[in-house]
Amino acid sequence: MQDKEKQTDNSVSPIDTTPRVTGIGGIFFYSDNPQDTKEWYTKNLGIEVNDWGSASFESRNMNNPDEINSLQWKPFKKGDEYFSPSKKDFMINYTVQNIEGLVNKLRKNGVTILDSIETYDYGKFVHILDSEGNKIELWEPQ
Repeated sequence: MQDKEKQTDNSVSPIDTTPRVTGIGGIFFYSDNPQDTKEWYTKNLGIEVNDWGSASFESRNMNNPDEINSLQWKPFKKGDEYFSPSKKDFMINYTVQNIEGLVNKLRKNGVTILDSIETYDYGKFVHILDSEGNKIELWEPQ
């Protein structure tokens, strides 16, 4: 009889590629004066703004501590077209896995897809509208 405690499973766990949101990648909001707003947050809360006019907050994935995630924070000039066609004062960027599969799922569900998937050095992006007309940015980091 074999000792079951000494047996190990040498199989490789499958990588989860389920099309879904995995976290929040950015918080963007309108400001009457983005420069003053950034300065206020730097002076009072210690948020350091980078060369792109945003702040980056890094965290580790609890399930994979070697993976570092980044959340972007940025005020935009009130009325900036980047939030269009949404009329809201904010936009949330969600990190996702399998962006192509997610876009296919969203299309099947009748979700408004605002543009096609764009690829950059730092990931893939696409924009959608939720059921209340909020523009959402989906980002699959590279």
